[in-house]
Amino acid sequence: MSDTLVLPQSDSGAPVPAATVDLVVTGMTCAACSARVEKVLSRVPGVESAAVNLATERARVGIDPGRVSPPQLVAAIEKAGFGASLAVASGPTGEEELRRDAAARHDLLLVALSAVLTAPLILQMGLELLIGHRGMVLSPLLQLALAAPVQFVIGGRFYAGALKSVRSGAGNMDLLVALGTSAAFGLSLWRLLAPGSGGGDPALYFEASAVVITLVLLGKWLESRAKRSAASAIRALMSLRPEEATVERDGRPCRVPAADVRVGEIVLVRPGERVPVDGSVEEGESQMDESLLTGESLPVEKRRGDPVIGGAINGDGLLRVRTTAVGAEATVARIIRLVEGAQSSKAPVQRLVDRVAAIFVPVVVLLAALTFAGWWLTGGDALAAVVPAVSVLVIACPCALGLATPTAIMVGTGLAARRGILVKDAEALELAHRVAVVVLDKTGTVTEGRPSVSDVFAADGDTARLLSIAASAQQGSEHPLARAVIAAAGAMPLHRPTRFRALPGRGLQATVDGRTLVIGNQKMLIEMGIDLAGLDERAADLEGAGRTVMWVAEGQQALGLIAVADPVKAGAQEAVAGLRAIGVRTVMLTGDNRRTARMVADAIGVDEVRAELLPADKAGVVSSLKAEGAVVAMVGDGVNDAPALAAADIGIAMGTGTDVAMHSAGITLMRGDPGLLPAALSVSRATCRKIRQNLFWAFIYNVVALPLAAFGLLSPALAGAAMAFSSVSVVTSSLMLRRWRP
Repeated sequence: MSDTLVLPQSDSGAPVPAATVDLVVTGMTCAACSARVEKVLSRVPGVESAAVNLATERARVGIDPGRVSPPQLVAAIEKAGFGASLAVASGPTGEEELRRDAAARHDLLLVALSAVLTAPLILQMGLELLIGHRGMVLSPLLQLALAAPVQFVIGGRFYAGALKSVRSGAGNMDLLVALGTSAAFGLSLWRLLAPGSGGGDPALYFEASAVVITLVLLGKWLESRAKRSAASAIRALMSLRPEEATVERDGRPCRVPAADVRVGEIVLVRPGERVPVDGSVEEGESQMDESLLTGESLPVEKRRGDPVIGGAINGDGLLRVRTTAVGAEATVARIIRLVEGAQSSKAPVQRLVDRVAAIFVPVVVLLAALTFAGWWLTGGDALAAVVPAVSVLVIACPCALGLATPTAIMVGTGLAARRGILVKDAEALELAHRVAVVVLDKTGTVTEGRPSVSDVFAADGDTARLLSIAASAQQGSEHPLARAVIAAAGAMPLHRPTRFRALPGRGLQATVDGRTLVIGNQKMLIEMGIDLAGLDERAADLEGAGRTVMWVAEGQQALGLIAVADPVKAGAQEAVAGLRAIGVRTVMLTGDNRRTARMVADAIGVDEVRAELLPADKAGVVSSLKAEGAVVAMVGDGVNDAPALAAADIGIAMGTGTDVAMHSAGITLMRGDPGLLPAALSVSRATCRKIRQNLFWAFIYNVVALPLAAFGLLSPALAGAAMAFSSVSVVTSSLMLRRWRP
């Protein structure tokens, strides 16, 4: 999402790539409404996909920009009787929040007024149940005077919504409530004006219509409050963004709006302040609380060269930070987009709910008509047959069905985000709960990913010279092992490499000062026919000690070995144990040699290890595991992991890795802690368990309640209470997810 939607254009007539438009949709009251909006959007020419979320009141639409524009989408929704506007970047705007707050206050006022008018009618109903009509304390005309404002003024929203739904050709909750309460009110008015034979006070149902409207309004207000509570993760993230920043301009510090800070500018962050931008420390030392962003509970040390995240709280040091990202590209904005995207997306299980909701209202109206006909034919009293028909109409609203899945996803993804686990979409969340095998890349996932040179062994004994030429050759590489060698060379004079060629998963070739060098693993050198005699035993000893060995050769002669140590991450063993505890098998993949890989695998307790793999081989291993019938998750952090991440059922990227890996993944761990892996699968399982629980109760509620209403065992007032309770209970059940702990 963005404040201004920039649509791609093509002057050459080439196909214009698809764009995604996010819209705020107002006026939806139940699952039938969201299904209707989705259908309306899907019929607009140029719309390629549409997903409407009742809980978040958002629509995500994939469009062909050459055929349709956002204003056309808004117009289509408004024509269907709903409100719509273009969503802006990174969460609801202040204006949108104010609108929702005002609407909540207005709804509460209506509920209170409706309750005041309905209370005497409820008292009247209670007295009638206890001592019969002789105890009537309200005259029929007074009952009419109390019920009429509730029915037509306070309940006018239901008539407006029902009229819109009829015009659009689809029923919704408003139609059911309007039909049911109008029937009860109309029956009472008829009996009041034409009481018939028998004299005395007629049997009236004004309290039924008034109570139903009051309870439905109360239920919608409670539901709205609960939905706002479920969306608290977004608001918490939005609160991290400071409004102002202190920027050095013309040699002086000055306060400016945070949105006006430019990339490259120096920002001063004083003790206790929130960092206003993403950047890197230019000067100073401090600690930062990044808990709301990464889930890391302990303060993180920061010194020159370290990255800082906008929204983190500075400790007791003064920092000068050079800005690297602002606005929509800042970490907080990207996290908000990810969380919003996940909360707006639709889980596969929701498709069943949508199909049910699409036919639910017409089926209920038909069932109410059959109930009326059955009671009339068997009892001979058309007026008495209205009451059970009204109960059927009132109790069968599909609100609970529509809220069961999206509210659980809202809470689950928000909860995960607070723990430093970002879920890309609802499909990834649903897939993650079925994961049976987790494939771990070694470097950067299981190990720290910051290797350092531990041993240098030269065939001619000149280790300094060997290190110098190896570091020179590797200046063209971004591989962690290359950076380790360059760092070990320190202040040694280095020569610029020429004819540099990277060999992914193997090593590199380069010409340094006229010498053609090969640096890589043992397998590559053997394939090239290079003589390793005299050095292979030394290499075996180093690999047995858990070192990664790089061979350096010139022509057909090995010049020596450089061994690199990459320590295992502190939480790796606990993470593997945690995965095993929830029944997940672990497999470690690496391009490293078998001895080193085996030692690391034994140290952390993984079930299986595959070594000496090329990037394409890793994707092949993932595919073979999938072919066995298992749902496979791949965990990685580098460019070389992207093919395997894409090949897996679900990719999990370490947030300390590259953007390529994060883009390929369905789940991103905001910090490089493998301990988040079992937590990510656990929160997915808890969320999907809650979805199934919500759907069960929503379905079973209608299965049980509809027959009771049809057989006259539920009064319209009780039916209204039960319908309101069902929606509130589903949302409250979703909020119970907050009790989850990793």
